[in-house]
Amino acid sequence: MGYFSERSCLKMQASHDQNLKALALAVIKNEAEAVMALTDRIEEEFIRACHLMLNCKGRVVVTGMGKSGHIAGKIAATLASTGTPAFYVHPGEASHGDLGMITQQDVVLALSNSGETGEVLTILPIIKRINVPFIAMTGNPKSSLAKFATVHLNVGVKQEACPLGLAPTSSTTVALVMGDALAVSLLESKGFTRDDFALSHPGGSLGKRLLLMVSDIMHSGSEVPFIADTALVSDALLEMTEKKLGMTAIVDKKNKVVGVFTDGDLRRMLEKNLDVHVTAVSEVMTPSCKVINPDILAAEAMQIMQQMKINALLVVDRHNKLAGAINMHDLVRAGIV
Repeated sequence: MGYFSERSCLKMQASHDQNLKALALAVIKNEAEAVMALTDRIEEEFIRACHLMLNCKGRVVVTGMGKSGHIAGKIAATLASTGTPAFYVHPGEASHGDLGMITQQDVVLALSNSGETGEVLTILPIIKRINVPFIAMTGNPKSSLAKFATVHLNVGVKQEACPLGLAPTSSTTVALVMGDALAVSLLESKGFTRDDFALSHPGGSLGKRLLLMVSDIMHSGSEVPFIADTALVSDALLEMTEKKLGMTAIVDKKNKVVGVFTDGDLRRMLEKNLDVHVTAVSEVMTPSCKVINPDILAAEAMQIMQQMKINALLVVDRHNKLAGAINMHDLVRAGIV
């Protein structure tokens, strides 16, 4: 009896798991179709909205209530980080003093799926009084917000991904995508660059990848392993052991890099049974090795290492004179990797 009961439970669990999978796939399909429907709405009204925001002398003030408020906050953050000054204002707080944040130089972008959100409607008379351009993003072109707006962006969906048709799901996804479309279109129109992006993202790994230069993290001075091109392999081993970078630069009398000696070069040499005490390092080094300049991004140095499948690079100045060294551990410590 216990065996059949256990087997029945396993079948029920398997059926439940399949149902979970089917529901998840249905949600993804529903939201994907809702997003694709936006392609037919990127027309005149979208262009007008972009022009209003491009010509804005102040900032784009984004507002929305509930789930729309969460999306509005994200859109404001995306705009601000891609060259369009923007911030989020809670519509409930707006009618209790925060409306003072909005000036005649600004543009207001309001999100409401129904287009009838009370907290947003309450602030419309003030928006009208100070004559601020108003962009409404709603799912109802006949709503109060849509009729009031200078420009209306239709983000309506046929149905929510929620099987009850209640929880904002597809509608919030579509609004978010429309916001991204605005932000990226403005970014391109303004000629916003990677350097501009870096200036607004100085913190975290993203900022480090965009701002940190090789010169900021490379070994320099007495920390850099190097020996003369007339030295022996035994001298190279002592230098590598002391500096602990797994390599040493080989330089000529003018301190110009002529090659590098690495752990790999040592292994290949030992396979040939060469004596480290009598073999000149110039005979077994890697000549014409890859070098970098100190003024390139550390992230670029990482890409070079990955492409060449090496763990360290020598850094030289514009005259090919040794200036420093960097390895993968330095990039890890700096948060680049």
